[in-house]
Amino acid sequence: MPGTGGNGSVTRSTLRQQLADALRDEVLAGRLQAGREFTVKEIAEQYGVSATPVREALVDLSAQGLLEADQHRGFRVHEYSIEDYRGIIEARGLVTNGMFQVLATDPGRRRDPEDPRFHAAAVGVRRRAEEAQRAAAAGDLTVLIGYDLRFWRELGALFGNPYLADFLHRLRVQSWVCAVQHLLRLDDLRGHLWSRHTDLVDALMRRDLPTAHSIIASHDADSLALIERLASE
Repeated sequence: MPGTGGNGSVTRSTLRQQLADALRDEVLAGRLQAGREFTVKEIAEQYGVSATPVREALVDLSAQGLLEADQHRGFRVHEYSIEDYRGIIEARGLVTNGMFQVLATDPGRRRDPEDPRFHAAAVGVRRRAEEAQRAAAAGDLTVLIGYDLRFWRELGALFGNPYLADFLHRLRVQSWVCAVQHLLRLDDLRGHLWSRHTDLVDALMRRDLPTAHSIIASHDADSLALIERLASE
């Protein structure tokens, strides 16, 4: 939890973010399952903190669509339907394509691949892609989710529109929350998760948007088919 000293408002803000991050990770890992109800008091006691930053963190997560607030009963983890997932996947694809369209439509925003700083950043994103692919190959869902979110954050910062990248992050969190409840029912996740992260980085480095769009569309279609199948079983 947060350190001591310094400005009190900064400390509380930091604690609020730490709590929001910790609870979001609990939801993403499936430990706080869809429909689970809890109160501010329960969370405050669990983390050994006061009620105020907990309430603020829960309100933040509600604004992100992960929790639902009930004035009399506290909070509940939002339950996403398969129809919700279809809508999220559709929105995610549109936002992703729009985010990278800057490479084709705005020459002033294109980055020189020979620029040492850009090259170093691109190497870092590709390394994150490799880490995500290893997690996918191993079927390690929790690790993959963490790397996937970091990968898209860094990829968007490097190639795309930062405002769309922020929106995409929210959609990807929501899609993972929806998918986790189904994916956890699989005994072996190896071979079911995405493994073309590095191909996407390479395509964007070449400014090959058709290939990038094809990779993303294929991934989205595969994800939707998998979750629809699991939801129907």
